[in-house]
Amino acid sequence: MIKQSEILLESGTNEMEIMEFTISGEIFGINVAKVREILKSMPLKSMPNAHPNIEGVFKPRDEIITVVDLPQYLNLPKSGSTERDIFMVTNFNKQVFAFRVHSVVGIDRVSWKNIQKPDKIIYGGEEGVSTGIAEFENRLITILDFEKIIAEISPETSIQVSDIDRLGARNRSDLTILVAEDSVLLSKLIVQSLNAAGYVNLVKTNNGQEAYNFLIEAKQDGLPIKNHVACIVTDIEMPEMDGHRLLKMVKDDSVLKDLPVILFSSLIDEAMKVKGQSLGADDQISKPEIANLVGIIDRVTKPDYVSAKPK
Repeated sequence: MIKQSEILLESGTNEMEIMEFTISGEIFGINVAKVREILKSMPLKSMPNAHPNIEGVFKPRDEIITVVDLPQYLNLPKSGSTERDIFMVTNFNKQVFAFRVHSVVGIDRVSWKNIQKPDKIIYGGEEGVSTGIAEFENRLITILDFEKIIAEISPETSIQVSDIDRLGARNRSDLTILVAEDSVLLSKLIVQSLNAAGYVNLVKTNNGQEAYNFLIEAKQDGLPIKNHVACIVTDIEMPEMDGHRLLKMVKDDSVLKDLPVILFSSLIDEAMKVKGQSLGADDQISKPEIANLVGIIDRVTKPDYVSAKPK
């Protein structure tokens, strides 16, 4: 069994630990921080009217867990002996799912700098289910977008733009919000939600490096940085530079350090909050809590707000 607390990396190093697994001989990867445990395949109870990629449920202890048939979702062949398959139990977005895979290879530590966006022909590319390709010891590992997979299978568990309605009447804000998010689907939902909440001046970047480049360019005109950016909203998992590294770079910079930084990620749990706090995060919130994110942006962009400082 793999415990999340055992694999957390040092904060702000721009590294990730990937669990390699195989389906039909192809190598895939998942951030170890998303993996709660690895179990042997076991009998399942089917669920009437379930999504075609939902195999059923099982109860390994005191919890009923839904199993996603990942080979079927990816249109890859099933294994010759399914009883030898593995259930990869994940925990993200405050949801627990198990994914059927054929084998687990091991864990690799890689730099986000060595993870590149896939070509558009690989599992749908920018609109697809692959968030990046990692190279490790001369082999390529396709990192899957598990948030997108679950959002397609169970849309109600993803960001709901309609949640903004419960905030009531909103005024338009011309403050610039810098958003760093690599998932095309989630980026669209975040932008739509913030626009619906009145934040119409958004700068969208695909990873922490792009966001940091924007900030460096903004610094060069010599004006107060808040003339360019009022707040940063960043995911954690992103190619080239992750959200923790971006946070560290901002809070270590004498010009940028007072910019509020909000971590908005499926990985936010108590252990991850400790990491974010150590780096000076102004707030941290788990996807898909988009209405609560808007409330945090409202708070940290007020003129009298004092940004958090690194400890």
